Order: sequence, then C-alpha cells, then structure tokens
Amino acid sequence: MKTIDNFGLRYDDKTVLITGGSKGIGEGCARVFADAGANVVICARGVNAGEMLAKEIRNTGGVCEYIRADVTLPAELKNTVEYCIERFGYIDCLINNAGRHSGFKPVDEYSVDEFAELIHMNLISYFTALKYSLPYIRQRKGNIINISSLVGQIGQGGACIYAATKGAITSLTKSLAIEEIRFGVRVNCVSPGNIATSSRLEVEKATEDGAALSRLVDSWQPIGRSGTNEEVGQLCLFLASGAASYITGADIIISGGSELGYGIKYPFSIFENKE
Repeated sequence: MKTIDNFGLRYDDKTVLITGGSKGIGEGCARVFADAGANVVICARGVNAGEMLAKEIRNTGGVCEYIRADVTLPAELKNTVEYCIERFGYIDCLINNAGRHSGFKPVDEYSVDEFAELIHMNLISYFTALKYSLPYIRQRKGNIINISSLVGQIGQGGACIYAATKGAITSLTKSLAIEEIRFGVRVNCVSPGNIATSSRLEVEKATEDGAALSRLVDSWQPIGRSGTNEEVGQLCLFLASGAASYITGADIIISGGSELGYGIKYPFSIFENKE
C-alpha cells in the first residue's frame, strides 16, 4: 500500500474506531493507522466519502470498514461500537474526532439553541462514544484520544461557543484519565492548530483570492505552513502506541508554533462596526 512515514511505529492486529473518519483529520488518522497495520473502523454521516475512503485503503493493502452514523444520535454510536466488536472482536483505541466549527459572529448573536446544538455535536457525542466503547477498551488496556483544538486553550474571537466546547473536551480528557488509569486505559487529548483540512481548502476555493488567504494562514506559524491531516494522525498513532505508555491526561498541541510570540491581535479587528 502507499507508504506513510510512521517513523517505525506499528499498530498491528489492533482495532481503532474513528468518529468523523471520512474526511479531514479523521481521514488522516484512518490512513496513518491503516498504514501502521491497524484494523480501522470509520463512522460518519457522509456515505460516499466514507465508502470511497474505506475502499481506497483496502485497495492499497490496509484494513478499513465504514459504517454510517450520526454521532448526535446515541443509538447510532452504540450500533457502531457493536459493529466493531462483531467485525473484529475488540477495540483498542477510540479517536473522538467528529465535530464542527460554529462560524464567526459576536457571542450575543448566537442563539441558545445554536449553543446547545454545538455542545451536543462537539462534546456530548464524545461522551457517548467513549461510554459505549470503554467496556471493550478496558478489556484491552487500550486508550482514548480526544481531538480538541488549540483555540480551547488560547481562545478564538467570534467563535466563543466553539472554543468553549473544545475547552470542555480537554477538561473531560484530564478527568477521565484519572478515572480510567485503574483499568490500564490511557486518555489523551490532541489540540490541532491550523490544519489544511478539506473544509479549510473549500473556504479558500470560495474566496476571491484563495491563494492570498492560504499564504496569510500559513504565515501564522513560525514553521511557515499549515499542518496536514496525516501529521495529526501520526501524533495520534504515537499516543496510541506503546511508545507513549507513560503519557496520560495530556493535552498535546500540534500547531507549528502558531500560539507562540506576538501578533496582530487588535481585539475588534474580527468584526466590522468597531464603535
């Protein structure tokens, strides 16, 4: 199969469940874990994207199954976990990844229903997936990796409710790590900064000067570029592997250094009508 540089890390004969695994960071995780020898199960609402990715991974020598699931519906997540057990017999790793951004507007322009919906999508779905997966992960002394966001730590003007859900994921991770260590289960959090996901690239295509926008976003990192989905996947593979056996309760930033140093952060520049 097409080789991804996993720096010698393997995950042979282990099963990983990835929510929101049909595109973006979830897709990157699926490709990396499959290349490392894992049995990969991805769930997402997008049937075409999910089936195409699973087929591509299988055609290049990996093991990947897709199951349609809306992560906001507990019954569908429960069914996904049961499918993993029926298909492979066990689960070693859950990567909670499915979620969405809130868009940008002042906090008082969001409705209560919008906030509640985002909490359900970005946070309650994580709880639901781990609730149903944990009995099986405990059997394998496996691990849970929650995908958060850099903005859960540094904030994001115009997206207060999104940042709030991501900060909550980090807190959930740390508390769960304390609870689950008695079962030998490690729980960690990955907080990406600017990653060139498909949704990010779609925004650039829809922008009048998408290339300029891309250069601007790339300039926010001292490394001089945005990250890739696979780079986040490689970090997740490391955390899932025995190489990270002494790491639990961590929130690891993968950002190219975008949170470092000073920048133009005039607090009203994100909105028009500054008065």
